[in-house]
Amino acid sequence: MRILSIFLALVMITSISCAQKSPRKNAKGIIGGTTIEIDYGAPSVKGRKIWGGLEKYGAVWRAGANENTTVSFDKDVKVAGQDLPAGKYGFFIIPNETGDWIVIFNKKNDGWGAYSYAESDDALRVSVAPQMVDDNQEELMYAVTNEGILFGWEKARLNIPVE
Repeated sequence: MRILSIFLALVMITSISCAQKSPRKNAKGIIGGTTIEIDYGAPSVKGRKIWGGLEKYGAVWRAGANENTTVSFDKDVKVAGQDLPAGKYGFFIIPNETGDWIVIFNKKNDGWGAYSYAESDDALRVSVAPQMVDDNQEELMYAVTNEGILFGWEKARLNIPVE
């Protein structure tokens, strides 16, 4: 019985220590007959300064944690009025201290972080005005709405129009 108790304790310790701090999440929805799926790691703020701190202004960010965030479209779409063919894309954001943020759909969708990011692989870049709000979105989140893709983390919100 003692050996079983020790074994169970070790299993619990291993499970807790190996649990992802930024769990993988999935957001899915349909806009105008097009299925959109977003796969991302969801980090938490944990009292940190995110914009201009953890995530530097003017730098390409993987728009999530761990493996790259990906966005899939099962049909051709328009993002912020620009054409984007159906497919699965690596999704990146360049946050800026002032003005619009840059949203990037990259042909390379299997990277880790932005380490292997190359602008030459971009399928589409669009500018989106961020909304800075008072309430804190503790865990990074994406949602597919009737108007497009909603992104929220800390005080920043992006509404990325998709049609």
